[in-house]
Amino acid sequence: MKKLFPLNNAHTLICHLFSPRSVEEAITEASLAAQDGADAIAVELKLMPVELRTKENFARIIDSVDLPFMFLVYRNDDFHCDDETRMAQLMLAAEAGSGMIDVVGDLFGAAPDERATDPAAIARQKEFISKIHALGSQVILSSHPQHVMTTEQVAAQLQDFAERGADVVKLVARADSDQELLASLETSVALFRELKTPFVYLCSGKYGRMQRMLSLPLGGAITFGVHDYHAFAPYDQPKIADFVAVRDGVNIHLNDIHR
Repeated sequence: MKKLFPLNNAHTLICHLFSPRSVEEAITEASLAAQDGADAIAVELKLMPVELRTKENFARIIDSVDLPFMFLVYRNDDFHCDDETRMAQLMLAAEAGSGMIDVVGDLFGAAPDERATDPAAIARQKEFISKIHALGSQVILSSHPQHVMTTEQVAAQLQDFAERGADVVKLVARADSDQELLASLETSVALFRELKTPFVYLCSGKYGRMQRMLSLPLGGAITFGVHDYHAFAPYDQPKIADFVAVRDGVNIHLNDIHR
């Protein structure tokens, strides 16, 4: 049975993110992340050879651990697949049992901040989201501006994404100073109070790892971490085990105060 993400801004799911080069590597890494305490698994296909991106292989990966899966592949795909080809691959992942599919916010129409504004591109996005929903999977509409943004700018972009039919909306900004870190935490609180749709708001930059840890109790449906660091896939997110330790150690959420 397909496992969906239990989405709730009052409880952040710790999701393992990695780019396997083979099916076997994907299965091994997912198992290790599950042992670390991950709540979900995100498989980025950018390093997996195109011939391995089949429904059967995706099903093998999904069946390897008893957790919900997300599949994603962006334009930085090492095999240079176009938007249509990559979305066809993600459709196969949904058919194979993936609980969630990641759709970039400027799919079918590259745009600044990964936020499509062309009406034709947005219409195609909505159509694709509907197809994923018809397969019983959820959709996260994501963007990675990776620059400093005000609360108002973040909220406007995420609300725009929510209106396109996504189940979760995601934005990665940036924090490189004390002031930018504090501003990002204010943004997290504001989104928790005001945004009805489950959201992911994270930062990269010098303070990115700290922002991700500090935002755990401040709202957001999902955060992303790694089991370990690999030279072939240079993610710099905190480790799953560290996320779990912080979440369990703090043991309080903004939602507990708001009640």
